[in-house]
Amino acid sequence: MLIENCRPDGRELGEFRTTTVNIGSITTADGSALVKLGNTTVICGIKAEFAEPPAESTNKGYIVPNVDLPPLCSSRFRPGPPGEEAQAASQFIADVIENSEIIMKEDLCIANGKLAWVLYCDFICLDYDGNILDACTFALLAALKNVQLPKVTINEETGLAEVDLKQTNPLNIRKHPVATSFAIFDDTILIVDPTAEEEDLATGTVTIVMDEEGKLCSVHKPGGSGLTAAKLQDCITRAVTRHKEVKKLIDKVINSIKPK
Repeated sequence: MLIENCRPDGRELGEFRTTTVNIGSITTADGSALVKLGNTTVICGIKAEFAEPPAESTNKGYIVPNVDLPPLCSSRFRPGPPGEEAQAASQFIADVIENSEIIMKEDLCIANGKLAWVLYCDFICLDYDGNILDACTFALLAALKNVQLPKVTINEETGLAEVDLKQTNPLNIRKHPVATSFAIFDDTILIVDPTAEEEDLATGTVTIVMDEEGKLCSVHKPGGSGLTAAKLQDCITRAVTRHKEVKKLIDKVINSIKPK
């Protein structure tokens, strides 16, 4: 079927599943987003808390991602501590945050050496049907763009933080990283946005993360089949196109919820 440029769900090899995003779904979070990539559904909630800046970087805050793949989303996952795939996904998101500079950690510092924001970015997969990394990266970007942090000042006399909930500011999103994942078959055939069934049958996978300037932020290749330079370039070209599609979608949703 693959040779005839057709996949089990009727898509062409280079075609993504229908992608939707809903921003601000969790009212108790400081920022949130729900992303659907075909059947794969991921929700990201961001909670902002105070902490002391790290001793080695007194002018920086923290971003802490955690991906949860509960048994609820697929029978392949078991209850208990995070499995290998969840840990790998959490590490992937941490690497994307670091490499893309989506947010400068200096922007999260409130008072040098005294106080900083910690952004806990919790991802829960509600339905697992492959390509969890693309869905998580998209959910992260959409949720960060939804965050509003209150104005915080340090009282000179008491040394305590004073929070003004009436004055809030969005985060300074410096880059917009977008992930594009491919499954590799027989070292030669590449398919974009694989389902869980396709991932299980593939001889390898690769995920390319690009920003809006066409800069390569990350290449994630967890073993499996090798890739020629030409094939890798094909992946990068497709990832650039995908970035435009995702950016357009996210801008459309954000503009639609802006107060008139």
